[in-house]
Amino acid sequence: MKASEIATLVGGKLVGDTDPEITGVSPLDRAGPSELSLLAQARYLPYFRGTRAGAVLLTSENVGEPGYDGARIVVPDVHRALAIVLPHLYPEKRPAPGIHPTAVIAESAVLGDGVTVGPYAVIGDGARLGERVRVGAHVVIGAGCELGDDVVLHPHVTLYDGVRIGARTIVHSGARIGVDGFGYVFVDGMHRKVPQVGGCEIGADVEIGANTTIDRGSIGSTQVGYNVKIDNLVHLAHNVKVGDRSILVAQVGVAGSSVLGAGVTLGGQVGVSGHVEIGPGATLAAQAGVFGDLPGGVVYSGYPARPHKESLRAQANLFRLPRLIKRIEALERAVLGRGTPEE
Repeated sequence: MKASEIATLVGGKLVGDTDPEITGVSPLDRAGPSELSLLAQARYLPYFRGTRAGAVLLTSENVGEPGYDGARIVVPDVHRALAIVLPHLYPEKRPAPGIHPTAVIAESAVLGDGVTVGPYAVIGDGARLGERVRVGAHVVIGAGCELGDDVVLHPHVTLYDGVRIGARTIVHSGARIGVDGFGYVFVDGMHRKVPQVGGCEIGADVEIGANTTIDRGSIGSTQVGYNVKIDNLVHLAHNVKVGDRSILVAQVGVAGSSVLGAGVTLGGQVGVSGHVEIGPGATLAAQAGVFGDLPGGVVYSGYPARPHKESLRAQANLFRLPRLIKRIEALERAVLGRGTPEE
């Protein structure tokens, strides 16, 4: 694409005397004359001034920065513009519909038009796949599963029996969905398993990262809402409910029966204990620990999680403790005549 075509595509403005042909995208410090790059933060200005990129996406705030002679494409939001451009420069490669001869498909399974089933995939009794579903190599789809149109299951995904997945959802390699929840009772001196008989329902337009595990309900269902985005290595326990448009970043763990409202964001390694509720629009910073209900619309951090500014003040006071202890010890020596703190 020409730089001018990209500018039109993203609703931006082309600035400069050149209109190069763009064939790919690369970071500022690696881009060549036929590649597009982006300047999203001021800290990357040194790379911008030395880049060989044919064109750079930037905002009006940085359009006048010196040191770069290529095409500048001015946009309100650099990352949003890049998300528009990428599918045009890197169109998705869709495999031709068809069923690999090594796939094992139950006679009672129902497959929609245009379905693709890869090598050694297994589709169980009564499973129903919508149109244009793509099933990767070694995927296992249990009995009674239901997949909406255009669902993509990458290689080695496992769906336990009865899982339901909405249209256009993408599940990455190694994810396990509908797994038994962690439920036991202690009887006669040993742990006895509580049968996990609930369901697992994933909404439409969801993306689930590699090696993520989502348990089925003990009774009732584990539910992931519409347009939720889940990173790699996340665990949702039985009967968890995740509201629409929420985002869960890598290594998040949510214990059983907890509820996340719509638009909740959990940063990396956030831990949520069981049977708590996080209100709509709440944001938890990385490694926060949640032990009780949290109102929505607030940014939280720390362990235990508390409003971010309060958490920062608590952390600052914690760092002051060694100095405060020394002052108290000095006062004790002065007032009480003690020779050493141990006395």
